Parts: sequence; structure tokens; C-alpha cells
Amino acid sequence: MPRRIMQGSVVSAKADKTAIIRVERRVMHPLYKKVIRRSKKYAAHDENNTCKEGQVVKIRECSRISKRKRWEVLIEDKG
Repeated sequence: MPRRIMQGSVVSAKADKTAIIRVERRVMHPLYKKVIRRSKKYAAHDENNTCKEGQVVKIRECSRISKRKRWEVLIEDKG
């Protein structure tokens, strides 16, 4: 089964080897049919502490690393 890959921006990189990533998605409102933005924050494993706040990164699903970390920083885009 392929691992999910998502793209988002780094909200916090203060913790050691962990980055908090905000992933936004667009959803249509069921009644008003207007497209609205929903976001969710994920804790991702950043082995070398290379993420900076505001940077756009891709995260990939992985095996459980800690209580909240089930994602790893995969590819870092310029941003």
C-alpha cells in the first residue's frame, strides 16, 4: 500500500527533530456550495533539524515514531 504524501508549510520547528506542518485542503460547503479552506497540523520527523518556519515542505506517512509523530519530512521545496 503506498504511503500518503502531503504538502504544507512549517508552523513551528522549535522542538528537536520535530517540525509542525500545517496542511490546507479545499472543501465545498454542503449547503452553500462555497469552497472553504480547512487546515490540520501534523507533527513530522525532521532528522537533521533543517526545517525553518514558513518553509513549504512535503511530508510522507511512516511508521509510528512517538505518540504524535507518524509523518516524516520527505522533500523540502524552495519557499
